[in-house]
Amino acid sequence: MLSPRARFLLLLFALFVGLVVAEARFLHLTEAFSNRVTDFFLRQQARSLAADPDIVIVAIDEASVTGMADYAGRWPWPRSVHGEVVEGIAAQKPKAIVFDVMFGEPDVFRPESDAAFNETVAPLGNVYFPSARHDPAGDAYGVPIVDLAPGFGAVRSLRSDPKARIDVLLPLALKPENWRLGLINFLQDRDGVGRRYLIFENAYGWRLPSLPARLAIDLGWPLPSQDDFLIGWRGGVAAHKQIPFAAVWADINSEKKTRARDEFRDKVVVIGATATGLHDIRVTPISTAHPGVEILAAAIDNLKNRHWLVAAPVWVSPALSVALLAILTALLWLQAGVIRIGLGLAAALALLLGGSWVAVGEGLWLPVMTPLLFVTAFFVLCALHDYRDEKRLRENAIREFSRFVNPHVVRELIAKGGLSRAGESREVTILFSDIRGFTTLAETRTPGEVVDLLNRYFSRQVEVIFRHGGTLDKFIGDAIMACWGAPIDDADQAQHAVAAALEMASTLEAFRAELGAADADFDVGIGIHSGPAVVGLIGSDARREYTAIGDTVNLASRIEGLTKGVARILVSEDTARKCRGAFDFTGRGHYKVKGRTAEVQLFEPREKRR
Repeated sequence: MLSPRARFLLLLFALFVGLVVAEARFLHLTEAFSNRVTDFFLRQQARSLAADPDIVIVAIDEASVTGMADYAGRWPWPRSVHGEVVEGIAAQKPKAIVFDVMFGEPDVFRPESDAAFNETVAPLGNVYFPSARHDPAGDAYGVPIVDLAPGFGAVRSLRSDPKARIDVLLPLALKPENWRLGLINFLQDRDGVGRRYLIFENAYGWRLPSLPARLAIDLGWPLPSQDDFLIGWRGGVAAHKQIPFAAVWADINSEKKTRARDEFRDKVVVIGATATGLHDIRVTPISTAHPGVEILAAAIDNLKNRHWLVAAPVWVSPALSVALLAILTALLWLQAGVIRIGLGLAAALALLLGGSWVAVGEGLWLPVMTPLLFVTAFFVLCALHDYRDEKRLRENAIREFSRFVNPHVVRELIAKGGLSRAGESREVTILFSDIRGFTTLAETRTPGEVVDLLNRYFSRQVEVIFRHGGTLDKFIGDAIMACWGAPIDDADQAQHAVAAALEMASTLEAFRAELGAADADFDVGIGIHSGPAVVGLIGSDARREYTAIGDTVNLASRIEGLTKGVARILVSEDTARKCRGAFDFTGRGHYKVKGRTAEVQLFEPREKRR
């Protein structure tokens, strides 16, 4: 038979396994946070990595947009300006010139500018232009893919639909024979961050390459086998060398050259906008304002140098989550200790985070926050459940303890951290109360009736003891032993004990009235003495009880025995003196007490006359 805690662990484990599966299949609630942590690792490690120096950006930056306004006017500039720069760069024999500028519409106001640009590009075989895939919903109104295939270098297969159309943005300012196209669609994950770059766009059996993939194919660089890849970032936002467009253009058009004649030799030159006003800004793991041209350059760098990241299989995260949950469930089942398990869990979390950090450095995208979030949530829920159970047991223990100790005393003890396990010497006042005529009373009742009567009587008397701040030490048969001054200090302990005894006598009278004339012999004797005693948790390792021992306890018990035929309540001289005139005391003589050489003077207390 499983315990409630075991059933809770199994049910919670099953629930979390279901959540892990749902998270992996369709929820994706933790994906963004998990990716952001891995993004942080990637961003930190990228700072120490250098980008390929043979990939250079000719940047259309703020200075270029402003500086060329007098010659080229406002952006967009005449295409002949781009032609001049291409011509100057091409003269230095670069490996490729890659535009990240859309030339989507012919310049109807300056057709001669477009013609000059086409004339410049025509003899060159290494100038590449971007295209962008539009919403597939508009493909029916697009261009036949078969007509675009040469310009894209599209890959045809047996499943290719010869009649298929595709809606793409084309560089219509250029003649089709000058097209060397590739897609530059920005791929963003569900959280809006771009971590991947397209390799091939699959459309109706055709495979259209991205711009970096088109360049890689032409230059003979091997490609990843999948249709996109995780970018392995190197450096920060401006990782690759950037040369202002205006500076290149000015040097090309200057009679006195100031720039190096081989600045672009054997380089891949990427031309694109970095000026924020041109709005080619994206969100990546590196920056929330990452220029698109730099993203393009990073993708080319990855394909050229095989720096892309490899994503861990999709099953790794859920499998790791279930494995950690199973281990944690087993440890909690075996009750290894919440603190030790918590410390072990913290160490495991640190190890997994460290492993993810190392993995990113080795080119492996390994998000671990999803498993860590699940196992942490599982542990917290289990800890809260155990805390609730422990709190319930503690409250039950307090209720049980409150049956013997004044509830106010219990609360103070809890506030102070409980009782000391070591004994201590205290000044205390001990009260013993014993029933008179109990034997006769028991002979006239059944055992059940006797127990019921005693419980009723003791309940009333213990309530009186508690009301006056006393601690119930124990029941000894039909006798009560109570204590003042322990476990909580009480400067007026003697007064409180005597006041309790007087009220106990009044309570007795009311109880006797309920019993009737048949039990007129039912009476009690109460003895009180104040003095030093040893108090503490006393007993075996298996069972201990909080009690007081010593001569003070013995004397209080013997005083109670001397009440027969003398008075219902007797107190010692020490107790009477400590009451400091709070009551009237009548002397009842001196008595020889076992264990003492000197006689003990006893007094009967009464309420102070007003």
